Amino acid sequence: MLGNIILIGAGSFVIALSGALMPGPLLTVTIGESVKRGGVAGPLIIVGHAILEGTLVLLLLAGLSSLLVQKGFKIFSFLSGGVILLIMGALMVRDAKKVSLDDAASAESRGGNLVILGILGSLSNPYWIIWWATIGMGYLVASIKSGIPGVLSFFVGHILADFVWYSFVSFGLAKGKKLLSRRAYQGIILACGLFLVGFGGWFLLEGMKVTMS
Repeated sequence: MLGNIILIGAGSFVIALSGALMPGPLLTVTIGESVKRGGVAGPLIIVGHAILEGTLVLLLLAGLSSLLVQKGFKIFSFLSGGVILLIMGALMVRDAKKVSLDDAASAESRGGNLVILGILGSLSNPYWIIWWATIGMGYLVASIKSGIPGVLSFFVGHILADFVWYSFVSFGLAKGKKLLSRRAYQGIILACGLFLVGFGGWFLLEGMKVTMS
């Protein structure tokens, strides 16, 4: 039981880190605000992100708890999530040699409350909605097998990855230091992409198991 809960959290951490590493609206806002306001920007922005995602998880559990255990919904969640993970992983592997933190380094500071910016930055990313409708939902279905501890492990692992990466970026920029070499960053992207491909395969296998059960 404890081993499953640890695995849920670890898997959630790596999947979330894979998404956080790629340049997007939230990273763009974080870089812009960190240059202006210092290292506190990243953690506060992720507080807003965490509030939004925590609210979403609670709403899903409260309103869709009966749906989450239905066979048809499980099949859809695992298979759609698996396909999206495979696509994301393949694209990350393909683009690993092209990406750079410089992709978001030209961000302009928006000003305003950092926690609110974390919420708005998340909502402004269409892939955030797609992620929760497929991968997030599939992982929630998988984690709920272990009850509340499993769901908590999933959420903590997910948010911890965001806090670690965005805090790293924010404090590094505030100190004026180069965080990662381009090659090291690309290596992390490649490793995460391969992990997503493997995890996508696991999602598809789980979906097929449910289908045949």
